Amino acid sequence: MKIRQNIRHFATKKALTMPVIGDIATEKMVDLHVRIFGDRADPAHRDAREAHMAAFFECTFDTYLAALDAGFPEAEAREITHIQANFDFYNHGWTEMMEFPADELEAHYERYEEFFERYDIDIANPLGEFRTIEIPDAPATLEKLDNPDHPHAEGGFADDVYVEDETGDVGVGGAEEPEDVDVKSAPGLQDVDEETA
Repeated sequence: MKIRQNIRHFATKKALTMPVIGDIATEKMVDLHVRIFGDRADPAHRDAREAHMAAFFECTFDTYLAALDAGFPEAEAREITHIQANFDFYNHGWTEMMEFPADELEAHYERYEEFFERYDIDIANPLGEFRTIEIPDAPATLEKLDNPDHPHAEGGFADDVYVEDETGDVGVGGAEEPEDVDVKSAPGLQDVDEETA
């Protein structure tokens, strides 16, 4: 799939992997993702989906850390979590929130099949072993699967992770991780004191 990558993503990675700050970063990132994907949701269903999304996204940050531990670079670790989210959106018929078309689900799964199998993740069970908290139910709109509308999906990027940089250039794979990243560059962490964490 196509994702963006800039200094904020590397700062977030650093924050998520730190003691104490990692918990704060997870909370901030969950809120951010609920807001972003909530804005993509059908307004008539947005509020009913928020608790589900918040709990689901919280679990995906454990996936992100496991993917980093497994040696995946930042872009791929993050892509894995976005694929999990898109599996969940598909399972609920929330096609307007998907980032790639439904007909690319299998291709995205296959790219990370070895990792997904290790944690019992598949399209029908997007969190697998990372489902460590209760995920509130949310109303499905399965009728949308008959004729999916994907206003936010970008097709044609199923064979690799495509990264768009700050200049708008798109290439395969992620950027080289910069040295001395400041966690204050991560969304919502401007007031965090690294020294006391």
